[in-house]
Amino acid sequence: MGLFSRRKPAAATTDAPTDRDAREATVAHLKDFVATRVGVEAYVEPVTNSTPTTMMLVATDGEWTRRRVPDPKTAWELAHDMGIPVYDVQRTGYPQRVRDWNSRQRLARKRKHA
Repeated sequence: MGLFSRRKPAAATTDAPTDRDAREATVAHLKDFVATRVGVEAYVEPVTNSTPTTMMLVATDGEWTRRRVPDPKTAWELAHDMGIPVYDVQRTGYPQRVRDWNSRQRLARKRKHA
């Protein structure tokens, strides 16, 4: 194989997840989070210089998860399909319970390692 050959080496042809697989995994994760937590709400986060549009799900106790979504419209549609309230984080901000949950987790990690 030449230096500028168009053939890819065998290592480059590994089975990487397709866009469809990634999308299905994201939707499955979000639906599982909603099904296994109480009072989940969605917060749509805008595109930044370092991250694409994301959707953050927050449970009543403040536990949260975040996943990339193609655009805000898709995030809103997904939240409505799951039957949960959805907010634009630029208008509402993050709920206090997220900060409280993060603080509790940080303390728990410190106690575990101390």
